[in-house]
This record gives sequence, C-alpha cells and structure tokens, in this order.
Amino acid sequence: MNIAEQLKAEAARRILIKDGAYGTQVQARGLAEADYRGTLSVGRDQKGNNDLLNLTRPEIIGDIAEAFALAGADILATNSFNANRISQADYGAEDLVGEMNAAAARIIGEVADRHAQADGRKRWIAGALGPTNKTLSLSPNVNDPGYREIDFDLLSDVYVEQIEGLVEGGAEIVLIETVFDTLNAKAAIHAARRVDPALPIMLSMTITDLSGRNLSGHSIEAFWASIRHARPLSVGLNCSFGAAQLRAHVASLSAVADTLIMAYPNAGLPNDLGQYDEGPETTAAQVREWAEQGIVNIVGGCCGTTPDHIAAIAETVQGYAPRQLPTPARRTRLAGIEPMVLAA
Repeated sequence: MNIAEQLKAEAARRILIKDGAYGTQVQARGLAEADYRGTLSVGRDQKGNNDLLNLTRPEIIGDIAEAFALAGADILATNSFNANRISQADYGAEDLVGEMNAAAARIIGEVADRHAQADGRKRWIAGALGPTNKTLSLSPNVNDPGYREIDFDLLSDVYVEQIEGLVEGGAEIVLIETVFDTLNAKAAIHAARRVDPALPIMLSMTITDLSGRNLSGHSIEAFWASIRHARPLSVGLNCSFGAAQLRAHVASLSAVADTLIMAYPNAGLPNDLGQYDEGPETTAAQVREWAEQGIVNIVGGCCGTTPDHIAAIAETVQGYAPRQLPTPARRTRLAGIEPMVLAA
C-alpha cells in the first residue's frame, strides 16, 4: 500500500492522533536571539523565527517532536509553518528556505523512524505549509480593492520551493493548514501537484468568526466545494477557537465531505496576555464529544496545546469508532462565497 492507503486503512480502524503546537513549546524555552541565529550570517534579528531552529537548534525541534510522539501522535507535522520565501522575507532568511524545510522533515523522520522501530507502529510525516502573510483574495489597500501584493503564479512558485525541500527531507504528506484564504490554498494545491501529482494532500481551514467562514468569506461547505477536486486525504478545521466552539462547524463539514475529517483546535481562546489557559483535561473532554458524535477521523491540537494535551486527547478518544465516510449524491457542486448544488 502507498502512504495514503496506509493512513486510510488505519483511520478505518481507529481515530488517529495528530500532534500539537510547536510555537507553544518553543516559547516555553525562553530562547534568546542568539539561539535562533546560531552561527548563520543573517542580517536581521531572528528572535521568533521558529522555523530557523530546524537549522540552528535541531535538537530542540527533535525534543518537541519526540514529546508528541510519546504522547501518542500518529501524524507528526514538520516545524515549517512559516518556512516559505514570503514569510522568511521578514527575517531576511529567504535563501535558507530549501535547507530549512529539508531539515524540518529530516528531524521528524528521525523521530518517526525511531518510534516505528521500537513498537512497529507507523507514524506519518506531514510537511506543514502555512498560509503566508499575504492573501490572493483581498486587497491590503482599502483605497484600491483590486490591488494584490502577490499573484497566483508567484505564490504557487513559493510553495513549490517549500514542498520540494520538505519532500527532499522525507515528508510523505503535504499539510496545507490554517487556510484563511481559499485561493491561497488552491495555490498550494497547484504547487503540490507540480512537485508530484501523487503526493497526498491534507487541507485544514481556519474560521475567523462563529458564523463559520474564513477570511476570504467562504462558508465551510463552499470551501469543501472549492477544494474537493484535489481529492485530499483529509479535510478539516484547525486553530480558530477551542473545541467547544468548533464542534458545530466540524459537524457541518463531516456531513458533506467524502474524505477523512481532521480537526485540531486551540487550547481554548487566549487570555489578555495571549496565553492559553485551557488545561489538557478540558480540551480532551470537549474533543471527546466529537468522537461520541462520530464526526472525526483524526484529532490533535493547535495553538496552546502541549504534549500533555495530546496525551489526554489520545486517551479520551481511545475506543471510539472513527467517523464513517458519507456517500454524497452525485451532483454538480459549484462554490462562490456560498456553495451551489445543481439538481441531477
């Protein structure tokens, strides 16, 4: 079986576990700028450039991945959310993008291999792509609605460079996550297909308000109609809010998507200091409701979630049957801001 078939087969047996947030774990270490920079000759302040740690402090990223693996994660994502030429321009580190991504995947691969040898259980290596800090659908200039800082072809090229690095390092799946702009996600899909048409893709949308839309205005159903052509291995929601607020939206997506559902919420909403106070037991109890409702195949954590959160989630969903994929009626489905379904 290929990678996608292996994951689907395991997801048919049980609810799989994705890892948690790298940012939270890096911040807890209180690193100085010199820790980020290492011996690299980069001209700007590198504090906060978590992706650069793949090169300068790989042992830190390896330790974090190890903790998530020990917590029960089946899917380990690379520390590469901002490891693209657009986001790295803020740090003047654009020329390191290829190395950064290859190193990110190698670090995760070493952890995955070590655990597979120890217990014989497969861990999947997901190369994480963030949305960048640019948007294809919206103008950053309120006085010029038609203006765009980048175009589709440029963003696709940016993602090709990142994906090539991830694949070189051993990534098996491309995880296009925190999708706030559906057109950005389409550029990432386009890039993945340019690199390797057979490369499995996971897609995860983030909603910006409780009505269930992303920043480009797409409803959950419209988002699915817009990206279903890519035949993703999974589709889902991440970040946004805590599990309690996401449940209804996960249920909506579960009802229409004929692929695996992966959902990984924040540890609640941040407090006034930007910190996440929701404990592992609380998050896990809320995620258990998703399992009880039968609306998920893969669960994990996003902002604020620690290895303790992932361990609690893994324990609480153990024994629950995974979601059964629906068989939607054959209809022509179109999507603008809202989905349109044409009668047969």
